[in-house]
Amino acid sequence: MTEIQNAKDVKLFALNSNRPLAQKIADKIGIPLSKCSVSHFADGEISVVVDESVRGQEVYVIQSVSDPVNTNLMELLIMIDALRRASAKTINVVMPYYGYARQDRKARSREPITAKLVANLLQDDRINRLITIDLHAPQVQGFFDIPVDHLRAAMTFVNYLKEHHLDDNVVIVAPDHAGVSLVRRFAEHMGGVPIAIVDKRDNSNREHRNESVPEALIGNVKDKTAIIVDDVVDTGTRIANSAELLKKEGAKDVYAVATHPVLSNGAVERLEKSPITRLIVSDSIVIPEEKQSPKIIELTVSGLIKEAIARVHNHQSLQTLFH
Repeated sequence: MTEIQNAKDVKLFALNSNRPLAQKIADKIGIPLSKCSVSHFADGEISVVVDESVRGQEVYVIQSVSDPVNTNLMELLIMIDALRRASAKTINVVMPYYGYARQDRKARSREPITAKLVANLLQDDRINRLITIDLHAPQVQGFFDIPVDHLRAAMTFVNYLKEHHLDDNVVIVAPDHAGVSLVRRFAEHMGGVPIAIVDKRDNSNREHRNESVPEALIGNVKDKTAIIVDDVVDTGTRIANSAELLKKEGAKDVYAVATHPVLSNGAVERLEKSPITRLIVSDSIVIPEEKQSPKIIELTVSGLIKEAIARVHNHQSLQTLFH
């Protein structure tokens, strides 16, 4: 692990989306979280006050753009404005979960590209760098004209699976064709194990995009431990439906791995009723008490982010963190 040099020149700020992760990062770096106050006017407007000097400092703001998405995004933009006006030397945004990244292209006429819109907002606010984890679409990096450090959480999950002996007689499963590249990389980290693909046909109804029905399986999962790998678990429908198909095709056990636990619209209940043994996620998004489940295992990415911050500050290469 890289030790941060001259930590007195670094300040870490946590806004409201994920203070537990921010505290873990601060503890690993060995500096306290700096103080700021976030409040709301009666009409919902957000007010941010930086409660200590940041003049000439290298600042890192930790904020996931998760539920409530729009509030957390505005908190971040207002905080960046406050830091810039307070003469921070550099403003680095640590966004473990990049909200709006799923709208990364025009799939239909008259659609927005909100991943690019968020990139524009951050750059117009004049941030110096973005650190994020497992973007839904890696090409979102190209929407920025500033450095973007796109970290991968795969080894966090791979190490857990190996420690719990879930790397024997295993097959890594993509829940749709779009996830094949992610699954191939994950399978290589697991030692070159085989992969399978759920052949799913997209539902043309805009209101039911998450309800596409898996029609067939490409690959062999019979008598194997199947591990579904995805970047986001939102409603849980895709993973639950894939698990049903895998069991039907003879899988011995079904596990799921997803970096970002959005868990919206009854996802936890849906997953609890599914044949999945465990869903393994990261702490990029806080899981509120009402969404916690014995089936969900949370692993921390604080060490990964701490390492990225230390190397950025020390002007060292981050290459090994991208693989």
